[in-house]
Amino acid sequence: MCGFCDRRSFLGFTAAGFTSAVLGKEATAQQPSQAVDQPTILNRSYLQETPQRNHFSRSFKRQTEPIAQNVQTIGYCDMAGKPAFKLSIREHQGRWYLFTGHFWHSGWSIVDVTDPAKPEVAKFLPGPKNTWTLQMELSGNTMVTALEQIFPNFGGRQQQPFDEGALLWDLRDPVNPKRLGQFRTGGTGTHRNFYAGGRYMHLAAGMPGYEGNIYVIVDISNPAKPREAGRWWVPGQHKAGGEKPSAMHVSHHGPAYVVGNIAYLAYGAAGIVVLDISDVSKPKQIGRLPFSPPFHSRFGIHSVLPLPEQGIAYVNSEDVSYGGGAAAHASIVDIRDPANPFLLSMLPRPVPPEGYGYSDFSEKGGWQGPHNINHLQHNPDVQKQGDLLYLTYFNAGLRIFDVSKPRLPQEVGYFIPPDPEKRFGPMPEERLVVQTEDVLVDRRGYIYISHKNQGVWILKYQT
Repeated sequence: MCGFCDRRSFLGFTAAGFTSAVLGKEATAQQPSQAVDQPTILNRSYLQETPQRNHFSRSFKRQTEPIAQNVQTIGYCDMAGKPAFKLSIREHQGRWYLFTGHFWHSGWSIVDVTDPAKPEVAKFLPGPKNTWTLQMELSGNTMVTALEQIFPNFGGRQQQPFDEGALLWDLRDPVNPKRLGQFRTGGTGTHRNFYAGGRYMHLAAGMPGYEGNIYVIVDISNPAKPREAGRWWVPGQHKAGGEKPSAMHVSHHGPAYVVGNIAYLAYGAAGIVVLDISDVSKPKQIGRLPFSPPFHSRFGIHSVLPLPEQGIAYVNSEDVSYGGGAAAHASIVDIRDPANPFLLSMLPRPVPPEGYGYSDFSEKGGWQGPHNINHLQHNPDVQKQGDLLYLTYFNAGLRIFDVSKPRLPQEVGYFIPPDPEKRFGPMPEERLVVQTEDVLVDRRGYIYISHKNQGVWILKYQT
């Protein structure tokens, strides 16, 4: 018996509990032929995604100061009044630059964080109108920025023009990026993408004729003329091809995380999907682990960070029901055999500190539950994943877990920013509470966290 458990016994035990499979084991690119498994349970409450707010506390008192355990505040950047979302970082000739997408302002910012106590916005690159510029990714001298149609509840004007796809930039001068080219989907654009250098970028793309986003591999060997090299989708997504959706909320949230010839996909209600992409023109499914049910369905898998050298992956969902639907999760998965991943443990749910005013963060308001981890492990300027896992939790701020024992993760620190003073956009609805979005830890040990309605906090873990 191995150090974790007997794999075959575990898989046999859990097969009935996870029978809501959304795709067959050997679904392949372009012509998926395997029949899609159907849920065998009658209770479909895990599909409930309508915002529920009747569990909020009747009284609300704005948190005016940060609350922290084992976390020190180093600095704060107001982002010139433009709240940031996704983050990446690069050291160049001794200076450190934080790159960000934005929630409510189309474009991207470059922040000089060489002195993390005194961050300064060095450049803002304006983006196209009525277009989401939430997500960005970089490797070496190349940056990839996503363009996407804005959701209506985030202020998108659905009848007006928008830009879409992914832009490629030259970062040889990191404060003055030069645009190289653009890949267009012809649909709604791309959400969360992956690029770790080399010939291919990996997109979560809203392609015409499909229900939800699918996985698209793009050849950027000529960055002025990027071209599609391959695609993969869950059977039932290709409505234009005559397929009928087999389940709700099946969509590739992204990013795909690629290690060698294996791609790990965060695929919403379809769970974790593992693909062999040794032939990029024909990605082939080799493994999968569903989570919905019992967990919520929409964004049932939001992120997956595989660490094959450790034999594990960190995964989590994103709950957009304001805590009123089926449970969210942050989990550790055994991936020593990519064809047979299985659940090892779940991270403990954050508990409000004594005297906080709420017994459960779901009473506070806003979105709650896990969102993003220190994900960019391919970036040499990002701290490598060790015994500490950094994870944002919307209205519970940043949470830090000791994961040295994969079967027994424990929370060892947190940082809850004050609630915002000003609303920049329509989310969260109703109560204006903190919504911590992304986290990045650089190799110096500085932690950066972004938010819907405030700037970037710069922190450091201390014991």
